[in-house]
Amino acid sequence: MTDTAPPPFTFHQGTAPLLISMPHAGTYVPPALAARFTDEARHVPDTDWHMERLYAFAKDMGASILVATHSRYVVDLNRPPDGASLYPGQSVTGLCPVDTFDDTPIYAQGDVPGDAEVAARRDAVWAPYHAQLRAELDRIRAQHGVAVLWDAHSIRSVLPRFFEGKLPDLNLGTADGASCDLALAQELLAIAQSAPGYTGVLNGRFKGGHITRHYGQPAQNIHAVQLEMTQCSYMQEVLPFDYLPEVAAGVQPHLQRMLAAALAFARAHARG
Repeated sequence: MTDTAPPPFTFHQGTAPLLISMPHAGTYVPPALAARFTDEARHVPDTDWHMERLYAFAKDMGASILVATHSRYVVDLNRPPDGASLYPGQSVTGLCPVDTFDDTPIYAQGDVPGDAEVAARRDAVWAPYHAQLRAELDRIRAQHGVAVLWDAHSIRSVLPRFFEGKLPDLNLGTADGASCDLALAQELLAIAQSAPGYTGVLNGRFKGGHITRHYGQPAQNIHAVQLEMTQCSYMQEVLPFDYLPEVAAGVQPHLQRMLAAALAFARAHARG
């Protein structure tokens, strides 16, 4: 059979000054590449699973939604194009990862991608996603005078490679305040910390990846926020990584409150 690869992203254009980016929601791996993976890696365990379902309410809020189709194991859309570390001195995965979050190899025979292969994946998948992201932010800002970018992520709540103990449930990142207006960041933090049964933090272990840091330009009326939330807040953290609707229903109202706050901020700062 001939493999038919999906486009690098799916996109829904909304009417509000809000763009939700889901760069790690993709699961597609080309068959020839999957054949080089370990059995563990073929399950793409480090996916931000079910993001579209978790944020399904956002379409009714008027948000534009950009969703990756390819696995981060193909190319990580939230890393800078040169592969520079976002957290110098700390353990991280790269632009084209060679190991999993559990620090196990992705490539069974050690045939990790070389420079040419990395460049090809960047051109085929990373570049189109970022071109669409840039174009939509510019369109929103031109129409409304302001744009809010919400970079939606999830992660297993316990990952010793990256942090000790259990991660807070709602991890907001604004590049230590550089990517977003302080008042909006503080309002989002207040919502996260007041959510019963959940914990929240601002610019803790996760301060925002490349997308938040690169596109967040408050002086240019583009405000970017990353939310890294624990997967136990809405799904099974182990195979088969099932979505748990009853569990998700507990956190969704708080997500909706945060997005509503972001929209209210944007509308207050819109032209006219």
